[in-house]
Amino acid sequence: MKTPVFLIVFSLFTVALQAQDSTQVEKRAFSLAEAIQYGLDNGYNSRIAQKDVAIALKQKWEIIAQGLPQISGDANYNNNLKQPVTLIPSEIAGGAPGTFVPVTFGTQHSVNATGTWNQLIFDGSYIVGIQSAKTLLQISENAKVKTDLEVKKAITDAYGNVLLATESVAILKKNVATIEKNLNDTRKIFENGLAEEEDVEQLEITLLNLQANLNNSIRMQAIAYDMLKVTMGIPVDNTIVVTDDLSQLSKENFNLLLLSKEIDVEENIDYRIAEDQKNLSEVQVKLEKSKALPTLSAFVNYGVAGYSDEFTFFNSDQNYFTQSVLGVNLSIPIFSSGMRSAKTAQKQLALEQSKLELEQTRNQVKLEMANARNEYQFALENYENKQRNLELAERIEKKNSIKFFEGIATSFELSEAQQQLFSAQQDYLQAMLDVINAKAELETLLDTTKYPETKDN
Repeated sequence: MKTPVFLIVFSLFTVALQAQDSTQVEKRAFSLAEAIQYGLDNGYNSRIAQKDVAIALKQKWEIIAQGLPQISGDANYNNNLKQPVTLIPSEIAGGAPGTFVPVTFGTQHSVNATGTWNQLIFDGSYIVGIQSAKTLLQISENAKVKTDLEVKKAITDAYGNVLLATESVAILKKNVATIEKNLNDTRKIFENGLAEEEDVEQLEITLLNLQANLNNSIRMQAIAYDMLKVTMGIPVDNTIVVTDDLSQLSKENFNLLLLSKEIDVEENIDYRIAEDQKNLSEVQVKLEKSKALPTLSAFVNYGVAGYSDEFTFFNSDQNYFTQSVLGVNLSIPIFSSGMRSAKTAQKQLALEQSKLELEQTRNQVKLEMANARNEYQFALENYENKQRNLELAERIEKKNSIKFFEGIATSFELSEAQQQLFSAQQDYLQAMLDVINAKAELETLLDTTKYPETKDN
């Protein structure tokens, strides 16, 4: 039976709609705030840093578990295919003196099982090890905070680049349309003998340059989108769009109160990371010193063994023999030919280094804060300056355009005014982006976020 044509068409139409819906699902729109949150939840670096915290938590428990009871079991089965022979004096069995009789001891089959309980009673390095586990966890948590701050700043930068490229494309398209109109009008004037050919050629040069810049900006826009997707943890094959506007976003990032905000240097994440390294160095010194202390542990085991010339270990009448041992081990370091003291001295020197690095970080953070405030202040002032420059450039270009078509200004004067306008447009766009990025940099340095406390900590 043949399938009706309308059913085939309906099926193809349904498949096409499903494919369209699938494409629409992959396309997502993000504001800057949404992009940052998505990147913190799904970005590659954020997820890797979170795995480091999870690893540190497991390492912490691994070290703690070393001081808890440890139970192990062993089971062995032996089949003596060729039992060893031992020679004994014959006179033991009533034989002639000076001769020997070959005998075998044991059975062909044997099985034994032993369970052992080990308990650490005292170990100085274990106590220090627990401290080091806490310090390593703190390092990984602060590293996660640092990574999140860097991800936030990177997404802000990438998002801003997308907005910059988008605005550049829009402005260049507008400029191309304007120059094309001027070129067409000038050609008509030239054809009527009221303009020189040089005027037409000058506008053609300007148009060619604009078209080249437009094509490059379109390519840069695609690259900027891909960079944003990678930073957010989105496959580059997916499609996203940005919803914020560069002008509005830059205005929202005007915050003069941020310039006067102060925090303790100890709250800065870079300082906290340097302090973690100093704390870890202190723990390592304690660890080397603890190796000179005695170690005390105890154990108890219980085992069974069975023997037979035939494999009868699963029979109910098989005999098994039990054995158990209780013991205590005491290990006392006595003399190491100066090895322990040399290692301790190395760790002590490393501690002094970390203290110097901590002090260096303190001063470096203060310098970075001062520089970031200055950069943000300059970005705000530069924005207002570039905005004013753009207004002036637009007025100058408009006046020269009127003069040119009235025959008062030359094509070179118009071209110079146009180039000045194009440059002012790009400077203004860059000034808006600089406000956003400078604020993100200052906020990163002033951020005092702590890793959230959890029950596993």
